[in-house]
Amino acid sequence: MRFSWFRSTCLGVLGVAVAAPASAQALAVAESHFDRGRADMLAGRYETGCPALAESQRLDPRPGRLFTLAECEAKWGRIATAVARYNDYLAMVDRMSEAERDKQSARRKIALGQRSALAPLVPQLTLSLPPGAPAGTRVQCDGMTLEQPSLGVALPVDPGEHVVTTQAPGGPATETRFTIDRSESKAIVLEVKPPAGAKPPPAKPPAPAPAPVPAQGPSGLRVVTYVTGGLGVAGLIVGSVTGWMALDASGVAADNCRDVSPDRARCKPDGLDAGNRAKQLGLVSTVGFGAGVALAGASALLFLLEPSPRRQPAPEVSWELTAGQAGGGVVVRGRW
Repeated sequence: MRFSWFRSTCLGVLGVAVAAPASAQALAVAESHFDRGRADMLAGRYETGCPALAESQRLDPRPGRLFTLAECEAKWGRIATAVARYNDYLAMVDRMSEAERDKQSARRKIALGQRSALAPLVPQLTLSLPPGAPAGTRVQCDGMTLEQPSLGVALPVDPGEHVVTTQAPGGPATETRFTIDRSESKAIVLEVKPPAGAKPPPAKPPAPAPAPVPAQGPSGLRVVTYVTGGLGVAGLIVGSVTGWMALDASGVAADNCRDVSPDRARCKPDGLDAGNRAKQLGLVSTVGFGAGVALAGASALLFLLEPSPRRQPAPEVSWELTAGQAGGGVVVRGRW
């Protein structure tokens, strides 16, 4: 594949080919390109100097020319390409005899230092096709075709502006331009336009909405706890009120009775009625206080022992406080 060195390449790599012995004409042309390219590099004209040096190396591969080309790429700012050139040069030197390596010792030291300094600065680019891209979609970066193994992975690129084109079979080409800086990592999902008249892929049906979660009311045990606590409070209130009424009735009886003893008393009709009423109210008060204290304690215990809330229908609970001359109590009716 052939592409111009006047443009930055996405991979910045052009392997050093194992060339057959060059003809005298090729050697002369290679030497001319090298002299012109080196002069342009020294003058800062890298956009013409580096391609000339690359052509010289292609026609007549030599370690000195490859090292000079790597230096030119580094000065031009194409650091990914420069690192690749330094790697090629070092690999070429490693294949030399010991005597030949000694002649390259100074250049080898510079190449190792340059590669170590530039490698961390090389940008990384990840190009991906969108989901559903047609099979056979062609991707080119700065004129170089990228096959499937080069997509979706980070690749070294030169800093600067790049142009990527995508084209589905039979479809129009789509161009994407972007700029990447030194040490930057960038991921781009490319756009692919379908051929004219092609049917778009069917849209995915929307996901069904999740079923509404029914409101979770208090658990049955929690309701029983509330009811029990409420009954306990009611019992304490009933005990307090009836106790006060019993004391009042006892006062009326005391005012209307004489010769009061544990076994008998002489009372007026009002005093007799008040005494009977005091006994009944005292009994209700005692039952109310006892039931209130018991229910309040049970409510506190149920509250502490209640497990994690569970979804269940709210219970139906009814209660009734009863009292009489012979005794009293609380009746609770419920359904869970």
